[in-house]
Amino acid sequence: MWRAILNAFRIKEIRNRILYTIAILALYRFGANITVPGVDANAITEQVQSGLLGVMDLFSGGALSRFAVFSLGIMPYITATIIMQLLQVVIPALERLSKEGEFGRKRINQIARYMTTGLALIQSVAMVFYFRNFNAIPKFDAMHIILIVVTLTAGTTLIMWLGELINLHGVGNGISLLIFASIVSRMPGQILTMFRLKSFESLSNILFIIAFAAIAVGVIMAVIEMTQGERRIPVQYAKRIVGRKVFGGQSTYLPLKVNQAGVMPIIFAVSVLLFPATIAQFANVSWLNRIANLLTPSAEGKINPVYAVIYLLLIIFFAYFYGAITFNPMDTADNLRRYGGFIPGIRPGKNTADYLSHILNRITLPGAVFLAMIALLPELLITYGNMPFRFGGTSILIAVSVALETMRQLESQLIMRDYEGFLK
Repeated sequence: MWRAILNAFRIKEIRNRILYTIAILALYRFGANITVPGVDANAITEQVQSGLLGVMDLFSGGALSRFAVFSLGIMPYITATIIMQLLQVVIPALERLSKEGEFGRKRINQIARYMTTGLALIQSVAMVFYFRNFNAIPKFDAMHIILIVVTLTAGTTLIMWLGELINLHGVGNGISLLIFASIVSRMPGQILTMFRLKSFESLSNILFIIAFAAIAVGVIMAVIEMTQGERRIPVQYAKRIVGRKVFGGQSTYLPLKVNQAGVMPIIFAVSVLLFPATIAQFANVSWLNRIANLLTPSAEGKINPVYAVIYLLLIIFFAYFYGAITFNPMDTADNLRRYGGFIPGIRPGKNTADYLSHILNRITLPGAVFLAMIALLPELLITYGNMPFRFGGTSILIAVSVALETMRQLESQLIMRDYEGFLK
């Protein structure tokens, strides 16, 4: 792996892309530490240590606890992406646009960007009125409200632009790398906090640290296995004679990942759970506030069972939903038949599509259950394990998934130049 990294830096083009990506990530972390003018950040820190605000703070890399310029993080963009994917299913015009190749993709991304700015504006206004209750905004007048709202909205728009720059001039996977940087940047400080609170003076603290290390290593190993796990469907291509050349006649396989949706179901579920709490800050209606309280992760020192059940069901639902969006069995079956491929023992066409759909439904369930267990792990550690910070499977899942994907992209660049890749 280290030799592959050195080979990547020996190639000027790849080296420039890596350095450009590092510079963008450094700029992003710089903005996550600049507090918005007119805000008392000390009054906010205690409010975002747990609950859904803690999840938002996790994705923003601690920017929310400091009420920084990038406090909203990338969540508005993720929410806009979710909405656009849902609309593609129900609106025929968007569905046709999604099938128009690069042009359609650019148009959909442009609509998502405008929607991101609108959502960021709504969330920033809700955040201002929410943190007003904790005296976080000493001068609550029109000028300060406008200043804070414009700053937060511009911060989200800038994050979206930074992600696009990484896609264009960096190593790619821009939005995911920004989330990766947010999560990884907090890990050293959180681990140091744990060592300060859990000294080695007592046997219980030593056992706690050992148990924490064992859980962390176990979760990392499980995440890697689940991320890399796949069901390989054998595919046979018939021989074709074109002129004097013979094509086909080879055997290969069609890989179906166990965790087809990656970390997206967790992000989708968090966005859905955050929506009632965001609206409740505007409406201030009793029944809406009760719904927001029911969706709070913990209550009276215990995990809220309503929140846990809804969170699990949403993750499982979005795992199937996202898998259905990203993988179309009918299109795959048509492509196999068009190029002379078939699955041994399965008739081409609809039978092949039904077979692939059946396999996908079977392997998605364990992947969805694994994601649900990983998502609830932080709340279990905080509530019952006396964990002093939010550290769990979601963070590791995102970090490992993004790292593996980035390594694959760099590996493809190295393979084109006959270098060994990262994963060999």
